[in-house]
Amino acid sequence: MQVLHDINLVLDQPGLVCIVGPNGVGKSTFIKCLNKINKPSSGTVTISGEDLGNISLKELSKVMGYVPVTSSDSFSMTVLDTVLMGRHPHQKLGNASDLDLKIVNRTLNMMGIRHLAMRNFDELSAGQHQKVAIARGLAQTPKVLILDEPTSNLDVRHQVQVTELLRDLAIRNGMTVLMISHDLNITAKYADKVIMMSLPGTIYRVGTAEEVFTEDAIRYVYGVECKIIDDEGRPHIILGKAIDDEEMRRMHESDPI
Repeated sequence: MQVLHDINLVLDQPGLVCIVGPNGVGKSTFIKCLNKINKPSSGTVTISGEDLGNISLKELSKVMGYVPVTSSDSFSMTVLDTVLMGRHPHQKLGNASDLDLKIVNRTLNMMGIRHLAMRNFDELSAGQHQKVAIARGLAQTPKVLILDEPTSNLDVRHQVQVTELLRDLAIRNGMTVLMISHDLNITAKYADKVIMMSLPGTIYRVGTAEEVFTEDAIRYVYGVECKIIDDEGRPHIILGKAIDDEEMRRMHESDPI
């Protein structure tokens, strides 16, 4: 079954790029096409002008990191060793160098989990698992970091902290950080660019938060009435009532993408 349709997108600036959209529009499928987990049935994906089909997974891992949705699977390995796995694409014969250890320790400090370094991964909470997974992706020192709902298991405070950190790292290091987000207001506050997806697996709008988050767009894509106010130059969304299925059907039939 074809999930994505008519995707045409160029990301050529560093910064935090958030993908938003309701469940089932293909957000996870889309990012998996960007890192060779899924192979598109047509079209091409390129990085720095080179077709991903011509790049080995190890070489791709040197420039592109991927943090999947955290699963419930646990394993008995220290946090330090778990994050060190992110350095594998850069290692020769699997041996960790002093540089690898320096990068891992710096990443643990950035994520605020240095105190967990010698704890086993399977002893951690879901939120701590999430932070360790992000740290492992950052330890790859990629040019592009792709994250599938990286704040899903974090409380509000840590959602904001992690999103701020990812945005700041993107700008400071010239990285493109591409993440799926379900929190429209955190996205509106921190994203440099927003990709809004809609059924049937299409990109509805791309632009700044101000350009993408309009009352009409949220009504069309999410089926929710809302009011948008200005919050220090960024949109803030106040959600209203949900639109019923019949009205959604009529709206999409009269105004297709």
